[in-house]
Amino acid sequence: MTTKVGIREVAKAAGVSVTTVSHALNEATRFRVNAKTQQHVRAVAKDLGYAPNRLASGLRKQRSKIIGLVSDEIATTPFASAMILGAQDASYERGYVVMVVDSGLDEQLERDEIRMLQQHQVDGLVYAKMYHQVTRLPAELNALPTVVLDAVTDDASVSSIVPSEVAAAETAVAVLIKAGHTRIGMLNNPDDIPATRGRLEGFHKELSTHGLEADPRHVVVVSVADTNGGREAALDLLSHDDRPTALFCFNDRIAMGVYQAAGALGLRIPEDLSVVGVDNLELIADALWPGLTTVALPHYEMGHWAATQLLDILENPDTPPVQEMLACPLIERGSVGPPPE
Repeated sequence: MTTKVGIREVAKAAGVSVTTVSHALNEATRFRVNAKTQQHVRAVAKDLGYAPNRLASGLRKQRSKIIGLVSDEIATTPFASAMILGAQDASYERGYVVMVVDSGLDEQLERDEIRMLQQHQVDGLVYAKMYHQVTRLPAELNALPTVVLDAVTDDASVSSIVPSEVAAAETAVAVLIKAGHTRIGMLNNPDDIPATRGRLEGFHKELSTHGLEADPRHVVVVSVADTNGGREAALDLLSHDDRPTALFCFNDRIAMGVYQAAGALGLRIPEDLSVVGVDNLELIADALWPGLTTVALPHYEMGHWAATQLLDILENPDTPPVQEMLACPLIERGSVGPPPE
């Protein structure tokens, strides 16, 4: 039977007092111990396999040092799961751990999971959504400090973080204009969500900034925002003589459908048609040939921001609420070139 190593065993092995060990291993108090002693104590603790009792420490401060993250589908989605990683990294940096639950869009399960997290004495909660949307917080969250991730609420007292949809579209269109394109079309999402409206606004705004205007016939709402919808819309749009020379696609799946349609019509990318997507869904963007130039959604950065904001609130309840929008970086690959002559 293995004996659990406690702080007294570390102190005895290191030849120092229990108080010195406590200070040396605590990020908030290590300044009370000189650097040489810190290094010695930490090395001894590591050799002995000692792990601080975060729960006991938290109880003294009436904190568990645990935050919850409730998601709808994020935990089961590869490209959005970076939000969880960002939240975990931000929490670890501050001495917290994250307990993640995923409801699979089941509202009753979500309520049960929030109550379970409360029973585990979580200090606060990140309420995360799969995509940018307007959401209403469950009543079960009223008693918990909460930050909303990849969504917004109508409650100005709640901090939230979303991608800047308008700026994402502006970035995508700007790279096409820079390449020399003036006949630029857009394949947009059919769902009435902030991303649909924001990306359409950014598309027109960037064109206008450069003195351009989209041909209404080149701005198409796909039947469904996936590869099939993109292929169907692009086959029709690109079959006409006055087709656009470049397409901005709502997401990378639609862009993959454009690639398929272009191939079926004998059009080369980027020689005959330039394409830009949104998401940086690497399973698609890296696999297409040529690689898809796309605007990345900052999933990791949003997760990191949400957890950091929550911890700021926990440590200082007077922290003002913030409704933040993050920039979306351009990932350049090979799908953009000059317009055909």
